[in-house]
Amino acid sequence: MRNWTAIRERYLRDGLPTRLGGLASNLVRIKSFADQYGSHEVVASLIEESKLLIEWTAREIEVDRAAELVALQVELAGWQLRWPRIGGDTQARSRIAQQAASWSDRVMEMSGLLR
Repeated sequence: MRNWTAIRERYLRDGLPTRLGGLASNLVRIKSFADQYGSHEVVASLIEESKLLIEWTAREIEVDRAAELVALQVELAGWQLRWPRIGGDTQARSRIAQQAASWSDRVMEMSGLLR
């Protein structure tokens, strides 16, 4: 089991742009692993971690962007619930991979790190 308290403490030491960049990186990893058959546990872990990163970040960001992050968190929860059923479905995994990539791009825009 992961030590979420230590992960949270480490994550919160970074500035908001870096934290959003970390969330975007997680989403890219979800995209990458969702495209690979047999990576069920890795994707499930990344989804859980991403939901927590949003929880730890959303309260410190402007309201409109926080609302977007909460929408992402809800989508991640849906993926998490469906993942056991779709882990073996190539098309469903591909759709999640595409959505994760789109969300990653949006979160990177929010971060301001690409300017």
